[in-house]
Amino acid sequence: MVGLVLVGILAAVVGGCVCVVWADRGGPRWARVVARVTVGAGRMLRRYQKQESRSVGRSSDDGL
Repeated sequence: MVGLVLVGILAAVVGGCVCVVWADRGGPRWARVVARVTVGAGRMLRRYQKQESRSVGRSSDDGL
């Protein structure tokens, strides 16, 4: 079951990347919408990772 979920997530990621490339080359409107959602999700994940790395760095320095 977990493997099926991971395959679904992988398919969504690959499909989003394909839509980003296709939209950049002038694809249909729905591909541009999917591309915007994909790029927005990537930006949110990067922002979250930066926040997490900052909080981890602070908590490990406090104990030393």
